[in-house]
Amino acid sequence: MVYTESNRHFTVAVFVVWREKVLLHWHGKLGMWLPPGGHIELGELPDAAAAREVLEEAGVAVELAGERREDVDDPVQLRRPAGVQLEHIGPGHEHIDLIYFARPTATTEISGEYTADRVGWYGPEDWPRMQVNAEVRGWCERALHELSARSAGL
Repeated sequence: MVYTESNRHFTVAVFVVWREKVLLHWHGKLGMWLPPGGHIELGELPDAAAAREVLEEAGVAVELAGERREDVDDPVQLRRPAGVQLEHIGPGHEHIDLIYFARPTATTEISGEYTADRVGWYGPEDWPRMQVNAEVRGWCERALHELSARSAGL
């Protein structure tokens, strides 16, 4: 592989699981179904960016899943992402995407403010008609596998 100079941005994607479904939205610019996510802002911690993006894009507060040390307070312990991937967005533009799994902490209702963006809870039975791509489907399946049993009671 030949490496070239690139404009790389750190981003997050959050697969939120509730009752055997995953929170997805239609990304009009890219023309595809995606989990909530976006750029990590300057000075922002990845965990905070992940929670912020879900709240901004879907109105749902979340608790991130994933390992972190609970026995120390300093240095600050962050959640381990479920994955990290390099996405080629366009010529000279890449995203280093931290993939998180999460559960809703309170409301799971998608208000009218967000439904216009086609935000909702979708399960495996919905994905074929939605034409969810293989990469997103794979992360959805992993998130469901890891979190469904624990999220079902919310």
